[in-house]
Amino acid sequence: MELSEKELQQEVGGYIGRMLREHFGKGPESVFVSVGYTFMTVYLRNFITPAERILMEQDQVMDILQIRAKLMKSLMPECKAYMEIITKRKIREVYYDWGLHNKSGMIVFVSDEPFTGKEAISENFTGKAQLNGEITNISKQAQKAPEETYSCELNPRTIVNVRNGILVRIEKELIRLGYSELLKRVKRNLEKQFLHNNNHFHTIFEREVIDSFVDWDFELDKSVIVFIVVPLSQGTTTMK
Repeated sequence: MELSEKELQQEVGGYIGRMLREHFGKGPESVFVSVGYTFMTVYLRNFITPAERILMEQDQVMDILQIRAKLMKSLMPECKAYMEIITKRKIREVYYDWGLHNKSGMIVFVSDEPFTGKEAISENFTGKAQLNGEITNISKQAQKAPEETYSCELNPRTIVNVRNGILVRIEKELIRLGYSELLKRVKRNLEKQFLHNNNHFHTIFEREVIDSFVDWDFELDKSVIVFIVVPLSQGTTTMK
């Protein structure tokens, strides 16, 4: 028997919170799970350990990110397996990123089969064309224009953008030589500067952007960006 969408949100939120608390020593204050078609996003709020807070005060952000990257890399196989059990779907891709300045985080699961019907998401939300154009401009500045761009609104506060075909030849060579983690840190630092120091998104969405996250799957030559915005109306997702 499959879980209802609300039950799935509660189960995933509880599991992610426990997993992070057990391995980081402190879990997030709240976990906000959104489900739509083949996407599931897990938004973490007020997630920073006492040790990380000290490192932040000492401006050691890269140290925090490297430690978190190693922990998450070790946790993902177990997390992915658990997600496949409770969703009864093959999890094809997992992305994650942190907003240390906001003490926030994001985990994105992409499944082979839809979690919900396609009608659960909006592919014609306010500002979609402008968003794709702005993301393409950012991609051009950071590497090259994506070969394909897709955007959808999972709910009034969660917008997902997917880019395919964004790696340039020198990046592919760095990946082949084993510098994937370094490349990801450099790309994240560069692209998040463009995402955070950008007044266009407020105009595009016609609402305030609270958080933005970005991650890549180099094997698939693919990237996922998630925006958390102030909702125009109250959504139906569950806060845990």
